[in-house]
Amino acid sequence: MPKVLIVDDSALMRRHLREILGDRGGFTVLAVRNGVEALAALDEFDPDVITLDINMPEMDGITCLSHIMTRQPRPVVMVSSLTERGAEITFAALALGAVDFIHKPDGTISLNVDQVEKEILAKVTNAARARVRRAVGTGSRVPGSREQVNAQRDPHRERPATNFTPNPDAMGVVLIGVSTGGPGTLEEILPKLPRDLPWPVLVAQHMPANFTTVFARRLNELCELTVVEAASMMPLEPGVIYIGKGDADLVVGKRPTGFIVNPTPADNQFLWHPSVSRLVDSAIRAFPPDRIVGVLLTGMGDDGAERMTELHRLGGMTIAQDEASSIIFGMPGELVRRGGASVVLPAGRVARQLASWLSPASRSMPRAQISPIGLTRTAKDSSDAAR
Repeated sequence: MPKVLIVDDSALMRRHLREILGDRGGFTVLAVRNGVEALAALDEFDPDVITLDINMPEMDGITCLSHIMTRQPRPVVMVSSLTERGAEITFAALALGAVDFIHKPDGTISLNVDQVEKEILAKVTNAARARVRRAVGTGSRVPGSREQVNAQRDPHRERPATNFTPNPDAMGVVLIGVSTGGPGTLEEILPKLPRDLPWPVLVAQHMPANFTTVFARRLNELCELTVVEAASMMPLEPGVIYIGKGDADLVVGKRPTGFIVNPTPADNQFLWHPSVSRLVDSAIRAFPPDRIVGVLLTGMGDDGAERMTELHRLGGMTIAQDEASSIIFGMPGELVRRGGASVVLPAGRVARQLASWLSPASRSMPRAQISPIGLTRTAKDSSDAAR
């Protein structure tokens, strides 16, 4: 029976999580009050997964996480508030190696916990099977305590790219779909995209609305390209990364004045939001297939796999993240299984592949600035302009 260590200073929260994960989820549970007690329990209890509150006395969640990932790396799910500050700390935790996060219910806690019970069970169960990532940027993966991974025997290891030469004068689009493990993986990929990338990049990362604004701002500080949250309809511009607004769906379309990206209320026929499947479907209707590149990254389930397989069949190019570098191989694994991946690559090679397909070597494109009514091609700041 898998074991979960619950770390939370709220006795009520510990009780609710114990009931959800232990009584109804089938986990063997140990609950402790803070980071100091959590670290003391690691050796003796040896949990398969940890739920870790962010704000605790004696030792907060971020400090505890850094000790866990240094001493005994294993899957950690952060328990985060829905505030902007909570989102910022959560992304710091994901960069340190946390696998995922769940919301800490506010208000009438028993009612709210019941409402998110399925999410808690799903995320903790998935995390128990996930590979563990050290701090973003190291390029390393650490096997989970119950699953040893040998990349040399990975049946889904890197598959070489085929030749692909888009028309540099024709607008196209790069579509990225990602779920569990996505924030850290995107922080590994997107900052490596060159500033002369001639097509826009649209990202459907499964995430609640309270977090995507903070995430887009964080990525914008890291990337050569401008990163914005697609929170309202805006024109698609070359060299801009659009992060789909959480709890909504991201679609593209064609207008007489050009291509647009538009956040749309979540469609209940899709299980996850922003929906990768819906994004790819809208792109296929708006662009010729040979002007679309689809990228499917780490995540549980199969969102986007069927539609990217159809894109591949129609003549578009697709990239699946390989198993060894995926936190959870569900989504990219489904694309590979269905025969829809043009290329299978580790996360660290995705940006280079996109650049080799798309970037005109002679073009130098300044970063864009975003206004509520559109984009203007000006340098983002004086240092960018001087490059």
